[in-house]
Amino acid sequence: MKTRIAISVSLIVVALAMANLLPIQAQKPINQPVQAGAELRMQPPKLDAGARRNPLKIALLHWYLADTATAFPVGNQPYGLCFDGANIWTANFAGNNVTKIRASDGQLLGTFDVGGQPFGVTFDGANVWASNEVDNTVTKLRASDGKTLGTFRTGTFPGWTAFDGQSLWVPNARDNTVSKLRTTDGKILGTFAVGNSPAAIAFDGANVWVTNDGSSSVTKLRALDGAVLGTFGVGTNPLGIAFDGANIWVANRNSNTVTELRASDGVVLGTFPVPANGPYGVVFDGTYIWVSGDSSLVILRASDGAQVASRKLSSVGVAFDGAYVWTAETNNNRVLKF
Repeated sequence: MKTRIAISVSLIVVALAMANLLPIQAQKPINQPVQAGAELRMQPPKLDAGARRNPLKIALLHWYLADTATAFPVGNQPYGLCFDGANIWTANFAGNNVTKIRASDGQLLGTFDVGGQPFGVTFDGANVWASNEVDNTVTKLRASDGKTLGTFRTGTFPGWTAFDGQSLWVPNARDNTVSKLRTTDGKILGTFAVGNSPAAIAFDGANVWVTNDGSSSVTKLRALDGAVLGTFGVGTNPLGIAFDGANIWVANRNSNTVTELRASDGVVLGTFPVPANGPYGVVFDGTYIWVSGDSSLVILRASDGAQVASRKLSSVGVAFDGAYVWTAETNNNRVLKF
């Protein structure tokens, strides 16, 4: 047994050493049409320090940070993304459907009709929920086969939703409210006032955080009963939001910044410029904060907000599958896997 452990450790050390010797590939434009699964390589690569703490990245020899991207076609105008443990789902805004692709290789597993202009998708552990902006509804699909299990009313213009372990939280942009739905049957358990034009929601393990696009703030609600625990100022037109295990990160679209708030009390820990020309989505990969935007995908170190990489592309939704980050290229009807 000791011999096997020693051999395994030696192999990991050798692989780590070899990662520093991989050649840099020539840059290829990322905005040109590609076939499904085509790889796009960008320059220069950044060694991903976080890979040393992520067993999946070690197993996959995924050493570099956003040096390559593989593109896969999905539906018409993908916006929101989510991961269900094995697959990536996209909300195809102009297609009135959602697409399911296998995360391991991008294989198309199905496209399923939902309501009008789906904007976001969220996984609840068994099912995927799509928020339909035009219909003011959410559609529940069984993740295993995409079968529609129900469509349920929400408020007006539902946005990017979140699951708290029991309930689905839906921001209603036109009503300045969020709705809490029971995931078993879609029953509304409560509707709670927040700021102007709520856009997206994140769950921190006990509370839900809502970006108020129209009032440059985020609102913190207790997930148990929807009680407002605070409203905190951020940048202009906050949209995407993510939790990193201790802090909340918010993409401020018209400020070209990202704000970091301490989840315990909402204190602003930092505001960081991002050259994304309209930052949109945010996701945490265990080490870094990835920020999508109109002109760039920007990667910040979560520990201090320092920018460690940037790639020129226009994207919206972002999701992390445990080893790779995915982002939706809305105008090219595809997703990229980094």
